[in-house]
Amino acid sequence: MEFAFVIVAGGAASLLVSYFNRTIASPVLAIVNRWLRWISYSLLVAWLMDFLALTGRPFTVLAVTAFLLIFLIETLYNWLAISALSQSPIPLFPKFSINASGEEWPAVARIIAVRDWLRKNKFTQVQALLADIGNGIHLRVSVYQDAEAKIRVQVLFIPMNSSSVTVCFAVTSETEAGMRYTTDNLFLPFGGFYPENWSVERRPWTRRLPALIKAHRARIKNDGMTLAPLHNDPLSDLNDQQRDLDRLNTELGFLFPHGMREEYGKMTFEGRYRVWKEVWFLNYLGLPQRY
Repeated sequence: MEFAFVIVAGGAASLLVSYFNRTIASPVLAIVNRWLRWISYSLLVAWLMDFLALTGRPFTVLAVTAFLLIFLIETLYNWLAISALSQSPIPLFPKFSINASGEEWPAVARIIAVRDWLRKNKFTQVQALLADIGNGIHLRVSVYQDAEAKIRVQVLFIPMNSSSVTVCFAVTSETEAGMRYTTDNLFLPFGGFYPENWSVERRPWTRRLPALIKAHRARIKNDGMTLAPLHNDPLSDLNDQQRDLDRLNTELGFLFPHGMREEYGKMTFEGRYRVWKEVWFLNYLGLPQRY
């Protein structure tokens, strides 16, 4: 019975983490919670089968079997969710517009602290943008640049549920050689292809903006690149990027051609598989796939 208490404690910890994370929407806590849930559910199923003498198999075998069964169930769920996204009207590369609503920074102390840090370190807001991603949900982006206009920071406010929003960052620079460097901490799967002149590094575990900017500068310095000032309009630049990504991923087989999407959905089978694989790595390891 003592082992049963350990299992119950694990399940209770998962519920507490889930409840606490509803308000702060931390991707790191979400990963911890998924592991707690997966392990505690596996042990619970194994303990119940052993306690009720439903099988003569060893407890370890039962626990591993339950662990794999949950893996298969979640695999099916993720695959169906990705297929539903592919068939839905939600755009994979949404079009942005100027955010004239005045609703931009959520009134959350930890998020307001990011804005204060940007101001303190001489980053100036350039534009506030907005994209409709369906069902009345909007993705809001606040764009900042440093004093030399060589580093552009996109602050993305991602709605997690009806009561919470999390913040992610994308740090971008362009070099005199025509390369675009992007360092972000997005935890959402991408799975697609980037243009050849893009160097993208995703760091979901780096949740603090100062650390992300430091890593971005270190990448550029290590590659021996010289930065060029960013003179392009953020709105036009972002929408151009979205169109280029849509075109490139259609050409390379991640997306169906536009004329086929109404019948087959947006993503090809290979595209859905790549997204499915990245969902697993991000959800349980916080690691994006490198293609």
